[in-house]
Amino acid sequence: MNGGDFLESKAITLPPFHVVGYKIEADIKEFESGLGKSIYHSLFERKDEIQNKKNENVILMQVSKQGDVPLDIIGHAVGESKYVTYTDQGLESELSRSYDYIYGQWIRETGNEPKDYDFEIWDERYKPESLENEIDLFVALK
Repeated sequence: MNGGDFLESKAITLPPFHVVGYKIEADIKEFESGLGKSIYHSLFERKDEIQNKKNENVILMQVSKQGDVPLDIIGHAVGESKYVTYTDQGLESELSRSYDYIYGQWIRETGNEPKDYDFEIWDERYKPESLENEIDLFVALK
């Protein structure tokens, strides 16, 4: 991937939305050692229990604040916010390059400031071990 690919990053505003799922506390190593896939499969198996779904996309929301960790399904309301969004293509194991670019170069060059969370959308294009994998990244901006 060369730097030109990142030109597709753009700032957008999303209206409020609501997510339901699992809340976990883990570092990157724990998450990538299989915890992420395990949670993904658990949520997918229980998707029919969730009423009034707008879609079946899985969202990985990463928040920098620590808190209590409920073990079962929880709900979370996300307020309207501005985001920088970018579609990462390729192996999930190389996703950190996109985050490094957004939190580093993009933030610096555009004069924006990140909030305390970001999220990824895993839809039908999510194939973590394939070069055809696509993940939409959203970093909340102040």
